[in-house]
Amino acid sequence: VPARMAGSGTRRMNQAESEKHRPADEATQYSRFDTAAEFQLAVDRLLDQSGRELRIFDPDMVAFRLNSAERVDRLRDFLLASRTRRLDLVVHDTAHITRHCPRMLQLLARYSHVIRIHQTDESIRELQDSFAVLDARHYLRRPVARFFRGALGIDDEPEALGMRSRFMEIWSASFPAVSSATTGL
Repeated sequence: VPARMAGSGTRRMNQAESEKHRPADEATQYSRFDTAAEFQLAVDRLLDQSGRELRIFDPDMVAFRLNSAERVDRLRDFLLASRTRRLDLVVHDTAHITRHCPRMLQLLARYSHVIRIHQTDESIRELQDSFAVLDARHYLRRPVARFFRGALGIDDEPEALGMRSRFMEIWSASFPAVSSATTGL
């Protein structure tokens, strides 16, 4: 019996020792949200993180409130923080942005050199999730875009890197759709 106790104590000590030397995952923060208000707070928290490239995929961008003065100001502040910042948006349908988001269109006109808005090709319009990824470190994800339930990951590089790769696949199956140029007769 004493030998078994000594062995289990060693096992506990080895577990404690390995937890001390755990990689930098300790900084990873994960939080869930279930309501529209919690989702908006999660978007703001994502925008508060440091990063260079913000990429957002959503079927129509309605939930992101791109006509809210506060949201557009946060996006502007994100872009102004560094000359290397970029904002890429991909949607299935551009109607909401073009008809109901004049503030976002003004931001696009002012920062057309760093903002791109694409529309998905018909072949991938069945995608119904929504996510935003900041560099390959932070992300916000809703598995079903029409519901607000989802998660925010801060300093979660493995997951964020996967979302960045997925965004790049969606981006490659999309085309430029909204520009800052106004056309008409």
